[in-house]
Amino acid sequence: MPDTLTMNDGRAIPAIGFGTYLVPNDEAARITREGLEVGYRLVDTAAFYGNEIGVADGLSGRDDVFVTTKLWRSDMGFDPALRAFDRSLERLGRGSVDLYLIHWPMPSLGKYVETWQALVRLRDEGRAKSIGVSNFGPDHLRGIIDATGVVPALNQVELHPGFQQRPLREFHAAHGIVTQSWGPLGQGTMLEHPEVVRIAGRHGCSPAQAILAWHLHHGLAVIPKASAKERLSANLAASDVTLELEDIDAIDALDDPDGRLGPNPANL
Repeated sequence: MPDTLTMNDGRAIPAIGFGTYLVPNDEAARITREGLEVGYRLVDTAAFYGNEIGVADGLSGRDDVFVTTKLWRSDMGFDPALRAFDRSLERLGRGSVDLYLIHWPMPSLGKYVETWQALVRLRDEGRAKSIGVSNFGPDHLRGIIDATGVVPALNQVELHPGFQQRPLREFHAAHGIVTQSWGPLGQGTMLEHPEVVRIAGRHGCSPAQAILAWHLHHGLAVIPKASAKERLSANLAASDVTLELEDIDAIDALDDPDGRLGPNPANL
């Protein structure tokens, strides 16, 4: 499987990275260091996670790591977004980030278009090398594309075997948007599914590795979270697992359009 995916702005992004959601700031440095030690080249954080300083500590100034962070919903709007980005850069101790995302569209606020315009400015200034969104649906995506002519490089969304987001993925494919899966293991709910366990047994891998291999087979970027070095290493090794087409079909069949586990962006 490819180690990287090419975004619509021509930049490459590692296909598998590690997420830091719910990782306390005082643990983020250790986890980031351990992730880099086992071979990761992408770390995903966010202002809301409260651990950008810890992640920066773990990076130790390395510039060969793809760093993603995100704008929180309380900073929606053009000027607030620019100020929030400056604060994230300061916490990360970097002059730029590889990818900056709007964390949630928050349609109830009516500010995601002007917020996207702020990200376009940050990209044009070179401080956010690539820009994208998180948890955006097709309507939100159409809104920002129609208003600016700028297509997000990536949309990071809840996606796992129990909730496969097929219509959204079709929209992404039509617009060259990379799909990046958060919660790729279904918050652990898919690990004991009999079909997943059976497939993992056939391939001599863990259920988590089988699921991550399924994501990678479909050309999805993925950011599983782990708090132990052994599990970080095991997740990364999923890139060496090659599932057969019948395995892919079996996991595809687990899709439930109502299987969302996190918030519905349309209702926020």
